[in-house]
Amino acid sequence: MHLCLQHTSASLTINENADPTVRKDMEAFFNYSVKEDLPFYRHIYEGSDDMPAHIKSSILGCQVTLPIQQGKIQLGTWQGIMLGEHRDHGGSRRIIATLHGQVAV
Repeated sequence: MHLCLQHTSASLTINENADPTVRKDMEAFFNYSVKEDLPFYRHIYEGSDDMPAHIKSSILGCQVTLPIQQGKIQLGTWQGIMLGEHRDHGGSRRIIATLHGQVAV
């Protein structure tokens, strides 16, 4: 299964999904690493989080491909699909899911 997030200021990634502090630490890391209000940003039309959101999206990516077996997504024990919202007030997001491949017998 292929998932594609149709936005440039959010991301999709696979990471640990059991402990909620992982999400908080990921957000803290990216907010520390990709700062708002840097003087060289020109793309700030929608606010100070605009360009940093695009950078974070490019670093993490907007698509993932996942194996499916017997109708179930095959993730590791602790893995989950993470939607990274990189805007302070992001709105709705759209993900397109496509299936391809061959059914194994």
